[in-house]
Amino acid sequence: MLPVSVSTLEPNADSKPLITAQTLLTRLSTSLRLALSHCRPWTDFFDRTAFAKPASFSDATSRLRKNFSYFRANYLTILTAVLAFSLITHPFSLIILLSLIAAWLFLYALRPSELPLVIWGRTYSDIEKLAILVVLTVVVIFFTSVGSLLISGIMMGIAIVCAHGACRISEDLFLDEQEPFGLGLFSFVSAAASSAAANAAAPVIVSRV
Repeated sequence: MLPVSVSTLEPNADSKPLITAQTLLTRLSTSLRLALSHCRPWTDFFDRTAFAKPASFSDATSRLRKNFSYFRANYLTILTAVLAFSLITHPFSLIILLSLIAAWLFLYALRPSELPLVIWGRTYSDIEKLAILVVLTVVVIFFTSVGSLLISGIMMGIAIVCAHGACRISEDLFLDEQEPFGLGLFSFVSAAASSAAANAAAPVIVSRV
């Protein structure tokens, strides 16, 4: 009879948030690079000879639909740049927003389930943490300058996109088959969630001696 020993590896709980954060940042960086690779040439985007006043409202909407299908990656880049500029020019709101995102990541999304949150001797469950974060998010968005700043930045970006899409002549644009842009940009969310769930489970190794 060969002796059989069963050993269980208990991963370091303190390293799990760091590993998960690194995985999330890696997937985010990869997704952003993939998204930017879908951008059309900026020389075509800013071609002065391709701009003209639309003949009618229907002509403007037709141009906007075709330009959005062709330049959607460029439009999202501009929208992101406008929003980032709005936040950078308001450092206090940027700090509040980053603090809120950090609270969601390190207190809920990236925190291992077996590592409870203890404040002043009281242990908070996942439901309690979620409720507190939701209330905190509502307060930050609706009762500080963060919400109005985000809305104004998004509206300004949408206005720029609509103005370009309506005035850019679309007859010289030829659509081709390409991967849906939204999937490449936001797929890191589900992938990161599955990775976090996999990292949360402690592997059991059975070795035979």
